[in-house]
This record gives sequence, structure tokens and C-alpha cells, in this order.
Amino acid sequence: MKILVCDSLSNDGIEFFKNAGGITVDVKNKLSNEELMRIIKNYEGIVVRSSTQITKDVIRAAEHLKIIGRAGTGVDNIDVEEATKRGIIVMNTPGGNTITTAEHTISLMLSLSRNIPQADRSIKLNKWEKKKFIGTEIYNKILGIIGLGRVGSVVADRALGLKMKVIAFDPFTTTDTASKMGIELVDIDTLYAESDYITVHVPLTKETRYMLDKKAFKKMKKGVNIINCARGGIINEKDLYDAILDEKVASAAIDVFEHEPPGENPLLGLEQVICTPHLGASTKEAQINVAVAIAKQIVDFAKNETISNALNVPSVTGEIYKVLSPYLSLSERIGKFQGQLTNASIEEIHIEYSGEITELELEPLSINLLKGLLNLIYEETINFVNAPIIAKERGIKVYETKTSHSEDYASLITLMVKSKKTESLIAGTIFGKKDSRIVKINNFRLEAVPEGHILLIYTFDRPGVIGHIGTILGENGINISKMQFSREKKEGTSLILINTDEPVSKKVKNSLKKTRHFISINQVEL
Repeated sequence: MKILVCDSLSNDGIEFFKNAGGITVDVKNKLSNEELMRIIKNYEGIVVRSSTQITKDVIRAAEHLKIIGRAGTGVDNIDVEEATKRGIIVMNTPGGNTITTAEHTISLMLSLSRNIPQADRSIKLNKWEKKKFIGTEIYNKILGIIGLGRVGSVVADRALGLKMKVIAFDPFTTTDTASKMGIELVDIDTLYAESDYITVHVPLTKETRYMLDKKAFKKMKKGVNIINCARGGIINEKDLYDAILDEKVASAAIDVFEHEPPGENPLLGLEQVICTPHLGASTKEAQINVAVAIAKQIVDFAKNETISNALNVPSVTGEIYKVLSPYLSLSERIGKFQGQLTNASIEEIHIEYSGEITELELEPLSINLLKGLLNLIYEETINFVNAPIIAKERGIKVYETKTSHSEDYASLITLMVKSKKTESLIAGTIFGKKDSRIVKINNFRLEAVPEGHILLIYTFDRPGVIGHIGTILGENGINISKMQFSREKKEGTSLILINTDEPVSKKVKNSLKKTRHFISINQVEL
């Protein structure tokens, strides 16, 4: 197998490839997109970190590519969906940089508290400004953690060791799980109001983009300190700049920016802000760990066809994969659909298989459901290896049942998610040989195509509602590609599922909320 390494990779990983036998490895750093597209056809495998962009165009130019290896966790720079369509495996190395990112967070918090970077800069300018750099103890201070994933949990552990009080907001972690970690689980407004330090450890999604904005800063305690080692774009950088000038935020430590390098960013001109160039995963140990891990995984695949830590392929043989393929696509879509409707701590997940599907190997499907569900919720990248582990770590009980008989469909996959106050059910099947359909949402029966931009609207069943919704979308240039309507009973509650050609803006959704007899609206992206 011929492998291309595009980003800086520890020599330990390169040597592992070279010593494996049967592997040819070329290292070509800092390739332009055009250069990469020109040479990618010569390789069966590619290894990247965060710099190289594996775009749709790059993947389409890769005539012989079988595997993409990410030496690290995040895959923001890889078009996983396009790779999946082309049958290319995408692997990462989860957990390889958890400790180092958490330690960097703690390091930045301590640096903020004692003005270490500013004092260092001052003394190197031959100044002696002891009074100017009076610091703050973190002992007994309150650290607010947004997101209790792998990194957030380690940050909490380290902060508790420093005798801080730790509170956290994570709607998908149970109170019992947090309590066992010594953490008090609170709502987001309480975290804003009480925290002396706030650190974010969530993925960048449409829900978390600009999560810390002008409105959030107004709710915070005066003199709060902000830390971001997660993803650029979670904090609105302009609003943070204004909050610091207004003295609402005392200081900030930023390791990740919305645009990297940040260029002419006004935050860089503030003495209250300390910055690092995306160093969260940059320790010798982490670099060696992820380099060797990805090399081992790719070599194992090349020699034994063993798939490890794949984001888009289960660990099964090629023959079984062909049979399962349409159901794998359906199961992930059901999970993703449910994940975007879930807004509370999950306590139980119930998976039911009915009909002919029960004769197949079901474990990859169950893992795929978990992967689709949890991937939109937690900071770490969820894959076929860690999905069950993360569910267990979060105190989520997973139940699986099989029923050989299915009344309405040859095969049916049903996913029910339970929290303390709510239950949500989605069921799907395959039409023909490979066409996925959602056929039930809670008590409503329908035949919806789970793809693209979807509006899920609950209303009361009254004349004119559908027409009014269509008018609002039309007036805003939103084209409806498909629509499904279902109701419990005449003049009862109805469910309208609308596929649109483009996402629906917040403004348009607010207009829809004014629709007569409106109950609720969700936008789902699949």
C-alpha cells in the first residue's frame, strides 16, 4: 500500500510505516489544494492532521484511495460524507490527545490568574511591575465547564485537585454521573451567573456556534474569565472583545480561533487576552501517541483488513458489509434525526429490530444508531469503537430487543430515547433495496425521506395551517421538495415533515411560529 503523509507527523509514526513491510510512505508537507488533487490519484492511503483539507474535490480526484487517517480526533478538515459515498474508510485516533488538551486548559487558566505571559513580556522589556501584575488565587473559585466529554471530565478532575468548586452544564449528562465525579450539574444560566472561570468543551455545531455571545456575556458574573481550547466559532470573538472592553469579562485565554491563523483579530491587541496557536494537542507525548496509533491502524488494515476507530465503517467483513450497507445508512440517519430532537439528559436508549432484519448481524447497526445519536451531542468524535463506551460512561442504559414478526414492514428499526421527563420514538425501514424511509415519529405514521434539510412541525389539525406554512416558505424563497402530513385524529395534533432545498433561517422559523395553531418546530440536517 502506498501512503501519503501530508501534515507534520511524529517520526515514530513514519518509522512504523517504514518497518511494517509492504508499505511505501511519502511525506509531503504543506501541499496546496491543487497539488494534492494532482498527486492523490497515486496513493491508496493518506494521513493528515488538522492543516490539510480533504475536500470533496480532493476525494473525487483520489482514484485509488481506500483509507484516510486522521492523526488526532477532530475531522472538521475531512469531508467524511463524501468519503463514505466513495467507500473510503475514515479513521481517527480518539483519546490520543485528551490529557494534553485538558492540561493546556488548566495551564491557560493558571496563566490568566497570575498574569504570567504579561509579566514575562514586561520583565523582558527591562520593567519591574510587581503591583501591575497582582494575581488571583484559583483556590475555592468556581470553575464552570460547558460540556463534560472526555476533555471536560479531565479538566474537572484536575480542577478539583486544585481545590476549586466545579459546576457544569451538559444536558446529556445525568446528575448521578456528574455527582460521582464531584461535579454539580447546573443549567446554563446558573453556570453563567456563578462561575469565576468558564471553559468550553463542546463540539462546533449549529447549536453551539456563537454559544458564548453578547447575550451570554450579559448573564455572567462581572470579572469572569473565559477559556477556549475546544473549537473556534463557539465564542463570538467580536462580542468577547466588547465584553472585555466593558469590563464584564476580566480576561480570556484563546487556543482556537474561528479563522486560523487569526490575522487582524482585535482580540490580539488586548492585554487581557492571552493566546496560543492551537496548541491543545501539541505535546511530545500526544504527537507520538497519535502518530503511532494511526500508523498501526493503517498497517493493520493493509495487512489484515482490520478496521479500527473508523468513523464511517463498522468492523465487519466486506461481504457482511454489503448486506448491511442500506441498514447502516438507515440506522445512522435515525440516530442523527433523534439526536437533533433530543435536548435533555438521556437516561435510556431502547433499540428494537422487527422482521427479516433480525436474521442479520445487528451489533454494527446498534453501534451505528448510538454513533449517529451521540455524535451531535458530545465534544469527542464518536466512532464505532467508542460509541458504546461513551454511552456507558454517561450512565445511559442501552436496551436491545428483537421481534421476528413485523406487521407493516418486512423489516423495521425503532429507536426510543428516554429522559426524566420525555420519551421520543423514531422508526425506519428500507423501501426496495436501499431507499431509507422514516415511517413513524412518536404516534405519527408517515413515509419521509431522511435526507437534506428537514422541518419538523407540530400543529393542531385545523384548516389552512398547511397552506399558511407553504405561503411563508414561498414568500421567503424556500422551495419545498417533499412534504409529509400525519395526524393522530381529526382536529387533534398533527405532524408536518417538510424537506426544503436550502436551510431555513431563524427569521423564517420565527415567522412559522406565528402560524395559526402552531405547537413547535425543529430543523433537522441529514
